[in-house]
Amino acid sequence: MCGIVGVFNLNGEPFGLPAIKKMADAIAHRGPDGDGYFTEDNIAMAHRRLSILDVSVRGAQPMTSKNGDWVITFNGCIYNFLELKQELQAKGHEFSSTSDTEVIVEGLAEYGTNFFERLDGMFAVGAWHKSEKALYLSRDRFGVKPLYYWFTGRTLVFASEIKAIIKHPAFQVKLNYSALNEYFTFQNMFTFHTLFDGVWMLPPANTVRIDAASTGVKHRSWWDYDFSKTDESISFEDARSQTEALFMQAVARQMISDVPVGSYLSGGMDSGSITALASTHVPRLATFTCGFDMSEVTGVEANYDERRDAELMANHFKTEHYQQVLNAGDIRWSLPRVVYHLEDLRVGMSYPNYYIARLASKFVKVCLQGTGGDELFGGYPWRYYRVFNSVSQSEFFDLYYDFWQRLVPDNQRESLFTTDARRKVDFYEPRAIFERVFTFNSKLKYERPEDHINNSLYFEAKTFLPGLLLVGDKLSMANGLEERFPFLDNSLAEFAQKIPVKHKLGNLEEMLKIDENEEKKKNKAYREFDDGKNVLRKAMLGFMPEKIINRKKQGFSAPDESWYRGENAAYIRELLLENKTVSSDFINQDYIRKIVSEHTEQHINHRLLIWSFMNFEWWCRIFLKNEKFSI
Repeated sequence: MCGIVGVFNLNGEPFGLPAIKKMADAIAHRGPDGDGYFTEDNIAMAHRRLSILDVSVRGAQPMTSKNGDWVITFNGCIYNFLELKQELQAKGHEFSSTSDTEVIVEGLAEYGTNFFERLDGMFAVGAWHKSEKALYLSRDRFGVKPLYYWFTGRTLVFASEIKAIIKHPAFQVKLNYSALNEYFTFQNMFTFHTLFDGVWMLPPANTVRIDAASTGVKHRSWWDYDFSKTDESISFEDARSQTEALFMQAVARQMISDVPVGSYLSGGMDSGSITALASTHVPRLATFTCGFDMSEVTGVEANYDERRDAELMANHFKTEHYQQVLNAGDIRWSLPRVVYHLEDLRVGMSYPNYYIARLASKFVKVCLQGTGGDELFGGYPWRYYRVFNSVSQSEFFDLYYDFWQRLVPDNQRESLFTTDARRKVDFYEPRAIFERVFTFNSKLKYERPEDHINNSLYFEAKTFLPGLLLVGDKLSMANGLEERFPFLDNSLAEFAQKIPVKHKLGNLEEMLKIDENEEKKKNKAYREFDDGKNVLRKAMLGFMPEKIINRKKQGFSAPDESWYRGENAAYIRELLLENKTVSSDFINQDYIRKIVSEHTEQHINHRLLIWSFMNFEWWCRIFLKNEKFSI
């Protein structure tokens, strides 16, 4: 819920109400229910409110502790706030609201910033400590809620979205070439910079302190994933029963709300599991599905429309079900809006996420989401099996880096950029960034197939999952909707990391028996084994239809490979290959022309790269050229 903004002038210069209000107005979509401000000397904080818990004025922010020493602006939801509240009451703290915000500010007054580590939920917090004259920023352990900052040496600006930082009088938008290189390698950022030069994202599970003497922003990490300590003594039945119990607890926790809660329902395992349990808490739970017009779709994409399976589950659980059908023409209208709200370009085709969030927001303020199940329970076995027989760390890095160059591989990157842009990028940097994700954690081992699979789970939880969460947050909050992620419950996630790989992947033993030299058999198994999340599937037996439990894994994506060759081919050329194309200052149009031609004429599937080209073109138009469109 909500959007937060703050400015701290380290040199003591005041920052007034009109200026902080202008910055907060830039993210008014995150909080359409109200706004609040705190200004005192050289600190200013703002809050845009989406009322979820204690919708009265008592829950308004920024909020001050009863002892007057802490002021916070907070975005998120804390699921264990009632237990923490009881503990604080026993220590003499009094509460005037039923909000989770008040629990955070009183917890800071009692325990200091270590209190952030005890929160079970999603959060981004700016906290001003009056007696210290220090600003603290903190973010939840999984990185559900975004928090950006810009530090000049004399001013620290933070916000839920970059567009609020842009409104600071001293900020100028410039492209970060290093981030551009990283994005067009991975279609993601594995580091914490952004396409906006000078703007950084606070890493998950980090707290920072800034005072007048600060010369930089020094991150303090207080939690990390650890798949290296799996408990091999856990039997499959224990893993199944514990997963079931903890997942039920997680869904129940995340149903807490003073406004209506619904659930996405894609037709797959993760959203179906959440719907199955959530529907026991809410009579006629509202569920939402996004489908696609398949009249001009061929090949594997013909199975992308999940409406039939979603309708099966909606009928099974007696939900109040809504669906929207997208066609090829919907991308033209939505793309500039999607890019405007994303700002920080990440992962794949996300415009369906925008549409389904817009649909859900017409009926509920909170929607449960299935993100996180794959990363914790092993939902992508065809990725892990590519590397699980690696004989060394270096072979593991080579194989996995080759796979995660999702857009432009190293041997083509020089052709990608214009002459001027090539001078400003380091073509070796993406490989170093990739390896640093692993080498940052000294606990990782590279000895057994299970080690390689757990390392893959670690990598994807640290990189791919944050990208998905960022897209989920930005495109839901663009519509005044809060998404919640039951799989990212502290207790469930901690247990999932302890579950042995052999319980997560149902065909692991068969894979281990395949001779490494049987290339054809090995490659066939890579393609066909869809054995991920085995323990989760078994935990959900009895809760949902077996047809859904045993359904092959399928991502939520529009059939853009077909649409880019058909109705959208003209729009792609219009956007990317005309004289007014702005991104041609950085991206070689001859390379784009080659990629578009290969996709449309030779049927080489470049949908991910074409999507990213279109996203970056709109990013340049909106943020570099300030091109206007109707939001």
